[in-house]
This record gives sequence, structure tokens and C-alpha cells, in this order.
Amino acid sequence: MILRARIVITMDGPPIDNGAVALSGNKVVDVGKFDEIKMRNGGEIVDVGEQALLPGLINAHCHLDYTCLRGEIPAQKSFTDWIRAINAKKAKLSSKDYLTSIDEGFAEAKRFGTTTIANLTAFPDLIPQIEAPIRTWWFAELIDVRAPEHENEIVDRALESLQPAHNSGLAPHALFTASADLYRRCQEIAPQRNILLTTHLAESYEEMEMFHDASGPLYEFMKNIGRPMEDCGNETPLERFLDLIGSGRLPNRPRAIEVNRPYLPWIVAHLNELAESDFELLERSKRQFHIVNCPRSHDYFKHSHFPFERLRSLGFNICLGTDSLASNEDLSLFAEMRAFQRREPAISPEEIVKMVTLNPAMALHQEKMIGRIRPGFCADLVAVQCSEHDKPFEQIVGFDGSIDWIMVNGKM
Repeated sequence: MILRARIVITMDGPPIDNGAVALSGNKVVDVGKFDEIKMRNGGEIVDVGEQALLPGLINAHCHLDYTCLRGEIPAQKSFTDWIRAINAKKAKLSSKDYLTSIDEGFAEAKRFGTTTIANLTAFPDLIPQIEAPIRTWWFAELIDVRAPEHENEIVDRALESLQPAHNSGLAPHALFTASADLYRRCQEIAPQRNILLTTHLAESYEEMEMFHDASGPLYEFMKNIGRPMEDCGNETPLERFLDLIGSGRLPNRPRAIEVNRPYLPWIVAHLNELAESDFELLERSKRQFHIVNCPRSHDYFKHSHFPFERLRSLGFNICLGTDSLASNEDLSLFAEMRAFQRREPAISPEEIVKMVTLNPAMALHQEKMIGRIRPGFCADLVAVQCSEHDKPFEQIVGFDGSIDWIMVNGKM
């Protein structure tokens, strides 16, 4: 099959005017000018029209469990109040509700051009009942705040539930809900099982207050539900995290990981609250994780400004995600790109598009499979209306709507 488009955005070189992509099964085999591709390749020609053809978008942080909570939780006075509110809502949901929520979330993400998603689920036992319509990394969200002595059992049960998933990982929820032993166990298992890890870190000012000052509403809330608080009052959340995973070299990489780069299993969501000492620590610790920013969820909570420029200057790989619909309007990565651009107008549209293609592919250790249009890569593609061929990235970032043409793993 040959796909022709007004512009092909490969993320691997300049945009190709009147371009084409040749496919064989679920792989890209050739890309270039339409006339040249037609001469070199046979098969059915599908013209996607006067649109830009680009790699499918990759959502690096999402909670499809809570699609059903769209608009259910008004903005709260504090992050801790929001935790109370979502816990109250979750208490009323059944397994059937969560299955419906996840299915509807997948459908919505796909409508907005997402072909790969990193989804955190609190219910990994539901995975066998779900047929994901897009490429999915399932992360089992782990919380042991009420039973820290059972961290081994919690991790083992999650790993068993994740077995049906082709791509999977573990997600100790956050420093305030997951014990030190749980983080260490996940850190130990990751290279052995060749799996990824993700967590929420330094998301709110209240988290900084809790760990650095042993005070504030989150500190009082967690203390009241019985969490041991001996780890509070000495460090910032980032310092605590690096202490737990080890601030030196990470464990030896598994054989499946490329030998020309370090094994970085951690994908850290948010990282909004950093002290000056944290930046000095990051500079010394030599990049041990990937970072996901969720612009619209960030705005919903009114968090401190995400320090994009400083983190980028330190060489961090930064991606975009939608978070959940308990703190967002929809699952559109185009809307996230627009929100990010409003906050960081000096960043080029091309760099912003990388944050939903190349960068998350790298975070998922799939930079040789997804995130570009290149021979040998998966045929995950979307088409976006593009009326001005000389400004394709501006139009991609500015696109406001749902996608009417999408291909996932070679299937339209």
C-alpha cells in the first residue's frame, strides 16, 4: 500500500511536499516524494488528501480509569481536597464502571490521533478483559500506604496481572502513598524483567511542604490516615526519590536494551515543585529519568510553573501527557500542545510536536519502532488538515478537533 499526502511529516528530516509512505503489512518500507515512491513500490494507492501525514501521537501519562469522572470534580481549594474528592467518587465505582471508563477513554484518545498510550491503572486485574484499540503500555499503579509490610505481595500480584499485556510496567503511585520498600522493590525488578517504571513526583506545593517541612494539609491528611511520617521534615520530594532509587549509576541494563545508552526505567510525571538545591542535585545525578508534563491538568490544579527551560538545559527528555479526566477536559494531545505553547511561546512548534512523538517514544524505549515515519518503523500514522504547506508544524500544534484518518499498526 502507498499512502499519498500533501505533506509528509517524518520527524526524521524536512517535511516532504506531495509525499508518500509505502507500507508492507504493519511496517513502513519507504518514504519520500510521491512520484518516486510510486516508481519504487507497487500496491494500492490511498490518497489521504490535502492533509499532513505524521506519526501517530504518543500520550506519555494517562489514567483511563477515570474517564467517567470528566467534569465530576470541580477545582478544589487544595490538592489534598482533590484527593479526598476523587477518593469519594472512586468509592462509588464498580469494576464494570472502570471497564466502561477505560474503553471510552481508548476511543476518545484514538479520535484525537493518539496511537500509543502509557496508561496507569489501579486495576491491572481488569487488563485481560480489555482489548486495547491502540498501542498500550500498561502500568500497574501501586499503593501500600495502609499496608507497607505487604509490598512484596503487592508487586507480585501486579506482575501476575500484567502478564497478558505485551508492554507493561510498574507505577508506585507517589512518595506519599508508596513506601520506600515498594520503590526499592520496583527499582530492583525493572532491569531483571526489562520493564519500565513510572511515578508521580513533586507534583504539588503540598507535597514539598510534607517532605521538606513536615507540615501542610497533605502532611496532616496522610498522618491522620496512619501513614508513618518519619521520612518527612528533611528532604525535598526529589531528594527523597533519588535516595530511594540510588543517586549513582542505575543497575546493569538488561540485554534487550541498546548498549550505547544507559537503561533509564523511570518516567516521572509532573516535577513542578523543585528547590534550587534540586537543580544542583539533578546536574550532579546525570539524568536518571524521563519527565512528563501535563499542561492542562497542571492548570486545573494551579501548580507552580513547570520549569521546562531549566530541565531541558540539563538534558532531560520531556514529554507531554493528558493525565486523567478527573482533572482535564478531554484526551487531546493537540490541546496539550496548544496549552504548552501558550505557556512557553519561545519553544518552536516543531519542538512541541517532538514532545508527543520522538520524546515519548524514547521514554518508552521504542525510539526504533514508533515516533517517526521511517523504513522499519510501525505503521502508526495520523492525518491532520494542513492548508499552508510552509507552516506544517504550526498547523499541527494549532489543530483543534478530532482526527478523521488514523492508522494503527498498519490498519486504517
